[in-house]
Amino acid sequence: MTSRRKFVKSSLIAGVSASVLPFAGSAMTPADKESGKWKHWVWINPDPKDTTTDLESRYRQYYQAGIRGIFFEADSEKHFRAAKAQKLEAHRWMWTTNRGEKSLLQAHPEWYAINRKGESCAEKPPYVNYYRWLCPSRPEVRQYLADDVKNILSKDYIDGIHLDYVRFCDVILPVNLWANYKIEQTRELPEYDYCYCEVCKAKFKEWRGKDISQVEFPEADLSWRLFRYNAITGIVNHLAGVAKDHKKQITAAVFPTPEVARRNVRQDWVNWNLSGICPMIYHGFYKEPVAWIGDAVSEGVKALQGRFPLYAGIYLPDFKDSGEVQLGMEHALRNGARGISLFGDVSPEVLQALEKASVNIKP
Repeated sequence: MTSRRKFVKSSLIAGVSASVLPFAGSAMTPADKESGKWKHWVWINPDPKDTTTDLESRYRQYYQAGIRGIFFEADSEKHFRAAKAQKLEAHRWMWTTNRGEKSLLQAHPEWYAINRKGESCAEKPPYVNYYRWLCPSRPEVRQYLADDVKNILSKDYIDGIHLDYVRFCDVILPVNLWANYKIEQTRELPEYDYCYCEVCKAKFKEWRGKDISQVEFPEADLSWRLFRYNAITGIVNHLAGVAKDHKKQITAAVFPTPEVARRNVRQDWVNWNLSGICPMIYHGFYKEPVAWIGDAVSEGVKALQGRFPLYAGIYLPDFKDSGEVQLGMEHALRNGARGISLFGDVSPEVLQALEKASVNIKP
């Protein structure tokens, strides 16, 4: 599978009322809570060429810099166990509603989302070829994803599940990416607006008594928007129940603020039952200054009202130097983030910036 963050570099960032389940647990360890320390993370796609010696040295440096967990995009027992040997949590990073497995596409093309023009992303994916979005309103999709999570969490070397692409397709891209596709998304264009399949339309009509096909401006219908927020929330909270059954943590990578997430990708992450959240506060994608990282964190923390901790995701290539990286980290920590999640080249300079920021801003 293409790495989500490689997708970010080359192009773009990379159901009905949801049932409420008990929280899966705190993503902070008891030791971290007692000591008042920050909890930092790294997103990684494990390299099979890494040696055990390489990993021992690398993960020891991570721990010394304050990193306490790793989100691995692929299942590599060698990497997971090496991380755990250095007292790091090892979580599996999973693509969720964006699933383009050839076997799934061939077996169940009817599971895939349909846009307002009537096009299925199984046959005509938007933006890039691997944008293949499952419809979250289908019980079969929910079961397919739950079975995947069960299989992952059954492994003793995996500490938790980290959900990515847990949303609808981007109806609006971050502004810095519009030029890549020669589009201006100042309004919701029908080819990027999902899902209008028969299952979604039928469930919406049962819920609200309206036929969305007969609504003149469906993109402006507030009930239709809420229905789709709830469809994704239903998937997440069902998977949270699976994680709870396995007594393991569940976190998610999401869009940078509650407002941006709802508007751009129908993602209402404030109402999810998680152990922690990692908003991808990639300031460069939105043409915002480094200080905006603090603004985004503040908005998210206030909206969560203490339901679970927020870890600020930063995209290292967006910064001009390690000093600016440190500044971005400090903005995040000062505004309520419980830690930082790093994507990019975690160099010695970045680790040093993380240590300095963690000292300068007290928990």
